[in-house]
Amino acid sequence: MNRARGVLVLVGPTASGKSAAAARIAGLTDGVVINADAMQVYRGLPALTAQPVGVDPSIPHRLYGLLSPDDPCSAARWADLAAQEIGRAGDRLSVLVGGSGLYFRALMQGFAAIPPVPAEMRAAMTARRAAIGPEAFHAELAALDPVSAARLHPTDAQRCLRAREVVEATGRPLSAWQGDARVPYPGLEWHVVRLAPPREALYRRIDARLPEMVEAGALDEVRALRDLDPALPAARALGFAQFRDHLDGVLDLDAAIALAAQASRHYAKRQTTWFRHQIAADLVIDTQESDSIADRIFAFIRERRLTPRI
Repeated sequence: MNRARGVLVLVGPTASGKSAAAARIAGLTDGVVINADAMQVYRGLPALTAQPVGVDPSIPHRLYGLLSPDDPCSAARWADLAAQEIGRAGDRLSVLVGGSGLYFRALMQGFAAIPPVPAEMRAAMTARRAAIGPEAFHAELAALDPVSAARLHPTDAQRCLRAREVVEATGRPLSAWQGDARVPYPGLEWHVVRLAPPREALYRRIDARLPEMVEAGALDEVRALRDLDPALPAARALGFAQFRDHLDGVLDLDAAIALAAQASRHYAKRQTTWFRHQIAADLVIDTQESDSIADRIFAFIRERRLTPRI
């Protein structure tokens, strides 16, 4: 019987050193880095979303800057793309890296087989929300799918719209679909490493990274996409709203950077909590030192014999 293919899964909060560690590990193992960050999948925002730069071109990086910002990517869509890239990697080690928990869940646990929603229904629900406002739209959702509504804030446009369009199109609540038995991708074995750096060190890195993003061109990226529909996932990239407010004259640059850093710290805290409770890790690394992170992951790979190439 064929052994399941081992896949390295590297998760952790924003600014925890995941991308650098993934690139180094892929370099050491002749592996392939596969993006699992919901914002890095979009083109046009490499600086703002901290897409890997300056990496050795011989190290393959997949699913970065793949989609237009106005082409929404769901967790199910990403999971299919990631599974395809794992297949293309052959016997090379696939290193999945990112901080989008729902993406990992879709790939590792599978997802409900929800029928496709017609584009007309999606457009109708978007128009309905715009007409009556987020609060009233959320109240209508609560009457149709109280379980989903209880999990969602009215301002979470993407997920509220998704829950509403599913119940309208299928006659069955999204929460009921999600309760169905899940069928994960067969033939894959997940080996999970979770980065959990000390909070103070992580926050210092986040605070330092925002000015670096501006220096790298984040303002120009937001300027080019300033008319992007706020309901689209790409428009919710950390810092996008604050830098757009700066460009519109609402905030000075220092205030925009400070607010973006604050939003990033809050997001990192939520990520840390989610990964701790939702995805079981085989190895937890609680340092921010990049060399130590890569060394410990490399030892883990050798112990698990995840690739024949080392």
